[in-house]
Amino acid sequence: MHILTVLYGQPDDPAAFDAYYTGTHVPLANKIPDCRSFTYRHVSTLDGSQPPYHLIAELAFDSLESLQAALGSAEGEAAAGDVPNFATGGATMLVAHD
Repeated sequence: MHILTVLYGQPDDPAAFDAYYTGTHVPLANKIPDCRSFTYRHVSTLDGSQPPYHLIAELAFDSLESLQAALGSAEGEAAAGDVPNFATGGATMLVAHD
């Protein structure tokens, strides 16, 4: 299993980020082929301070090859190309695997 994790930095306008993410970006991400699961969560800290990230998304794929093919698909490129439209705090992508 290979997990693509996207760490979204704190946006300029969190409410606008959330509305765009759920209304526009999530439907795009849900179309990425061969994605076994897609989850996203808001981030907080144990001490109540502002965390470096606003939201974390995880997309699971059976293999690195499957992940790479999915991101190279028209649907994957559409989702990746959409990120600059709302991620004013930046986005960091990592891949974790077994």
